[in-house]
Amino acid sequence: MQSSLYIYKGGRLSRKDNTLRFLDSSGEKRDIPVESVKEIYVMTEMELNVSLLNLLSKYGIVVHFFNYYDNYIGSFIPKEKLLSGRTLVKQVEHYTDYDKRLIIAQKFIQGASANIYRNLRYYNGRGKDLQLYMNDIDDYRKNIKKSKSIEELMGIEGNIRHKYYSAWQVIINQEIEFEKRVMHPPDNMINSMISFVNMLIYTKTLTAIYQTQLNPTISYLHEPGERRYSLSLDISEVFKPILGDRLIFSLLNRQQITEKSFTKELNYLHLEKEASQTIVQELEKKLQSTIKHKELGRDVSYQHLMKLECYKLIKHIIGEKEYEPFEIWW
Repeated sequence: MQSSLYIYKGGRLSRKDNTLRFLDSSGEKRDIPVESVKEIYVMTEMELNVSLLNLLSKYGIVVHFFNYYDNYIGSFIPKEKLLSGRTLVKQVEHYTDYDKRLIIAQKFIQGASANIYRNLRYYNGRGKDLQLYMNDIDDYRKNIKKSKSIEELMGIEGNIRHKYYSAWQVIINQEIEFEKRVMHPPDNMINSMISFVNMLIYTKTLTAIYQTQLNPTISYLHEPGERRYSLSLDISEVFKPILGDRLIFSLLNRQQITEKSFTKELNYLHLEKEASQTIVQELEKKLQSTIKHKELGRDVSYQHLMKLECYKLIKHIIGEKEYEPFEIWW
């Protein structure tokens, strides 16, 4: 079974025949079968060479790079193997036709807001008084399909998230200072944690997109731009509440992550290594866990749900079946 490889020790990653060889800064050597690796996360300084990149490209292994502050800085994406001219044409067509684009963008916000609402309902049923937040978000959600532009839709999404984030102080048992989402840079430990977790989900979504015929630079909710995979931003909106937010709530409420998990002197911008490893370990556990898929009638992992979301979008743009975002029902 393939799995994600996270590298936290600095060193050199190279090719040894058809094997990945990691030599850390202390001289310790580790050989990793390339067939066992789905994607690689480099969380520290690392030396790479062209021979390695050729091997990774051959096996379709994506590499994601993060800096000292746990900020995502970019990915190595191998040459596309699942090329489809028809899909690309249809994907572009659904961007250039504004009405078609708006429908898809609305679907992403529909799915994201439904999963946000379910998160609140889940904790409301466990002793947290969140009904007023739920009522307000439910009212905002009624305007999604009525939106006439991407800008109007983004405004509705902003209102939903503002109300949602204001409920976090009720959901989280720890004393926290968190009133609004601040990203560039994050201004407290909660915003730092959200940024790190969201970037992990963004990269997981990017890997899923790479495994399909979709082009990751052509998007619908987020404006396509230079040097970013904006479709990954679109699709990850559906999964951030399910995977990211629930993970954050769990880690904080179980005291697995606290203020001590961050470097206070850096204004909580930097996660300690052990805290970062805890987050990725818990996320991987969640991604490998399964649910009984209502339509497929079989167990499906959360990791595979991301790939299925890509295929649903493909079916929509080629006219086979209307896209409906994944929404949790429990």
